Amino acid sequence: MINLFNTHIASLSIHRVGNKSKNEAVLLSSEPYKTDDELTPLLKEFFLKPFRDKEETYYRFSHEADLEFHELYSIVSEIFEDPETIHEQSKKITKHLFDQSMHPHIKSGEVYIAYLENMQIDNEKVNGIGIFKSELKQDFLQFSEKENQLEAFLQHGVSLNRLDKGCLIFNSKKEEGYKILSVDSNRYDARYWLESFLGVDAFEDDNFFTKKYLKFCQDFAKDVVLPAEDKKQEVLFMNRAVNHFAKNDTFEESAFMNEVMDNPDLIPEFRHYKSEMAPKYSIEDLTTFPIANTAVTAARKKIKNVIHLDTNIQIKLDFINAESAEKFVEKGWDEEKQMYYYLVYFNKEQKS
Repeated sequence: MINLFNTHIASLSIHRVGNKSKNEAVLLSSEPYKTDDELTPLLKEFFLKPFRDKEETYYRFSHEADLEFHELYSIVSEIFEDPETIHEQSKKITKHLFDQSMHPHIKSGEVYIAYLENMQIDNEKVNGIGIFKSELKQDFLQFSEKENQLEAFLQHGVSLNRLDKGCLIFNSKKEEGYKILSVDSNRYDARYWLESFLGVDAFEDDNFFTKKYLKFCQDFAKDVVLPAEDKKQEVLFMNRAVNHFAKNDTFEESAFMNEVMDNPDLIPEFRHYKSEMAPKYSIEDLTTFPIANTAVTAARKKIKNVIHLDTNIQIKLDFINAESAEKFVEKGWDEEKQMYYYLVYFNKEQKS
């Protein structure tokens, strides 16, 4: 879990990178950018807001041979060893980004490279490096007053409401490739930022495994539980699965199956589905791991608990009080109408 509230921009360098395939240039500033008390908080919000609003999915630098051959990893390591060199190192980072800007769809833009202090990750205070890029420009009106006349003129610039691309590299887990967060608002070339420039893959930590296993359960519910039973049982299965994760600190697959698999006939189906689909979720040999509460909370928000009927009626099941669906909702078949029905028991209607 990250906390960026007290993060301080200790150093900032701004460069411009063009599209190399279009013979556009790269502009490297000779000196770090001198911020002031008015601009600094605006830039901090511009850089960091997307990461506060985003689900935490960590990456790490990765190289098929060895991390020492990873260009960006080496540059970042040198910065963390000597933060005073960040401006010169920021030029290397910008040149590296320029070298990856070969696809005709890649847009030119400004590159901001910041040394960030007092970041908090996993309850530990660390420093970090931010690499951000603005690509899309917007027209806006500027005004000036001359005597008793207000003059308007058009300007073209970057909106501080939207960061196009960015990453935060935390000085944590160096031996594993550092912990990294990334955002990319303009997905016209998804490989450009993550693969070509950053050269990262998923950081397989507690959050990663929790999220992946819950996604696996969600797909099992949709692909196996729903066809074998019905939508109600699909929703209830996921409710039991999420609740199991929520109340335990450590995941044990045997305990999970004993508690969550309400229908014993589905246990072999679960094992078969995992053996077939596990590589897709990177959980081939995963049977125990610490549970990340943030991933459980995020998964709960995404799980749909509504039964949509072809008669234009919806039944919403309460995830918090799922036992109500077991006790007070019944499914049946009406011979006369040749239709399924849901029977719902209640004492009185609640005021909304």
